[in-house]
Formats: sequence, C-alpha cells, structure tokens
Amino acid sequence: MSSGNAVVSRNVRLLREQRGLSLAELARQAGLAKQTLSNLEQGTGNPTVDTLFSIAAALGVPVTRLVAEREQMMTVQRGDEGVWQEHGGYKSRSLDHIYGSGVIENYLLRVVRGPEGTTTPSEPHPVGTLEHLYVINGRVRVGPVESPVELAAGDFVRYPGDRPHLYESLVDESLLHVVVSVPRVQPGTGGSNPTRTQGNGRR
Repeated sequence: MSSGNAVVSRNVRLLREQRGLSLAELARQAGLAKQTLSNLEQGTGNPTVDTLFSIAAALGVPVTRLVAEREQMMTVQRGDEGVWQEHGGYKSRSLDHIYGSGVIENYLLRVVRGPEGTTTPSEPHPVGTLEHLYVINGRVRVGPVESPVELAAGDFVRYPGDRPHLYESLVDESLLHVVVSVPRVQPGTGGSNPTRTQGNGRR
C-alpha cells in the first residue's frame, strides 16, 4: 500500500463510519461499485480524481479532507497574519471555514493559571470533531496533548477535538472563544445522534 493510498483509505473509512454509513450506502450515494469503494478503503485501489470528488461530495466534505494527513488538520493563524476585509460600514477577518453540517457549539472560556504540571486534559469529543479557538485576551497553551501550541491575544487555531486536548493559561487569566463542530450523522444510517459536548461532561 502506498503512503498516498493509506491516507485516502484511513480518511474515507473514518468519514464514512462517523456518518454511520455502510460501504454499500456510501457507494450508492457516490455512484460507485461497492467493490471499488471496498478496494479503496483497503488501500488496494487506485482511485481517479473523479472518484475522489464523487466520494467527497457524498460525504459532504472538500476533496482535500480525503488526501490530507490528520496532523495537517491543525491550522494556526497569528494575530498579525489576519487579513481584514472592508464591507462598507465594517471590517471582517476570516478565521476558518468548514464544510458539511452537524452540531455547532460556541463557548467563551475563562482559563486561570494553576500550579505547574496540574493541567488536566479534556476528554475527546466524538470522532471527527474539530475545535476552532480564538484568543480574546491572555496567553495560552492549547490543542492536542501530544502537540499543543502557544497562542497570544488575536491568534487562532483549529485542531482535532477527538483526542485528549488541553487548555492551559500561561498568565493569571485568559479569555477564549471556542467553536466545537461535531460532524453530522445522517438519520436512518445506523449512527447515533450527536450529543452536546457541554452537556455530557466532555469539556
């Protein structure tokens, strides 16, 4: 199995399973033979560009989600890198965008600095969850436990929320805006409905 095929195989299987879709159902929605999709998920297929676009459309994601390593899903935008666009009476700064639908939750987090080494990681959210975090004020270390980043006021990061992650203030108190996007699960496909991350004690 080539490294490229392995990435596509893992991503297609992950996205299919988080939507509760069977191989047959995803193949039907993408207009492909079930065996073609099975070969792709096993890493033995050699998908064409048209095949990848058909699968991405059926999953409701951009085709880049099929070919990117999961580690590449972390994106950092520093405050001085932001581009402000004029819109008549106001200006806007784009932080990030995602595709598809599901549960979208918005939070303001106040994080206080504790004794060194006492930060407890937050539990993973459902598979496929992304967290989008903007630092309003303060300075923090946030993100997946194995690869956190340090951010200051005005910085933005997006990272996978389906693995243990942390929020650690590096000053007395930091204020964060967090958007949690939990992927949709299509009704009638065998998946469970997304639950609120705040309500189930996962934050």
